[in-house]
Amino acid sequence: MSPFAGSARSTGAWQHIRVSREDGVATVTLARPEKLNALTFEAYADLRDLLAELSRERSVRALVLAGEGRGFCSGGDVEEIIGVTLGMDTAQLLDFNRMTGQVVRAIRECPFPVVAAVHGVAAGAGAVLALAADFRIADPSARFAFLFTRVGLSGGDMGAAYLLPRVIGLGHATRVLMLGDPVRAPEAERLGLISELAEEGRADERAAALARRLAEGPALAHAQTKALLTAELDMPLAAAVELDASTQALLMNSADYAEFHAAFTEKRPPKWQGK
Repeated sequence: MSPFAGSARSTGAWQHIRVSREDGVATVTLARPEKLNALTFEAYADLRDLLAELSRERSVRALVLAGEGRGFCSGGDVEEIIGVTLGMDTAQLLDFNRMTGQVVRAIRECPFPVVAAVHGVAAGAGAVLALAADFRIADPSARFAFLFTRVGLSGGDMGAAYLLPRVIGLGHATRVLMLGDPVRAPEAERLGLISELAEEGRADERAAALARRLAEGPALAHAQTKALLTAELDMPLAAAVELDASTQALLMNSADYAEFHAAFTEKRPPKWQGK
């Protein structure tokens, strides 16, 4: 995403989302605990717009996505979304589904690592939000449920049919998306769906620690690594190798690359600048 904000100003308040920033880490908490952080039309739009704003802020170097209360996110609100969509025409439904996909694209395309801290249920859209993150730190209570076929819809919602096979393989992804059965933390770890299985009640803490580590590291290198991981998913090897070469040539002109050499020579830790 472009860092240039133009005339746009940062939003002061978000609906059903709590945002905090500290030492380069932005923490975005889904804050509708009485509804297991079920998403509304407005919450989807706010997540999309918030990620765009944070992407323009040079100060954000890592992001934690968490859920308040008993679970991470139970997906789209049955009353406030599913009930309403039954009265929409095709054009309106297409606009809505494109918007939810834009949230996933924003997570994948933002120039900083995203760490999902998952406890309790991550269902439907909530499971896809966690899937789109770069890292998933899960509590033993976590369970991922891609429930779209259970409500009569395609399991390939919000990019799930693109992302999930690339994380856990086509065979497992077919089972998970087709049947909609929950994947509990031990199985999720075995399949590679989660990056780290935390101790009971410590997913948020472990996610915050990882985000701090990422924020203290070479932000430009992290941003370019994330961009290449996403871009090269569908590239032939020759194109990927050429893109790698171009990216490395640019980074070899960066202040951080020179700083590493200086720090190595002087036998001290590098002071990363992110440029």
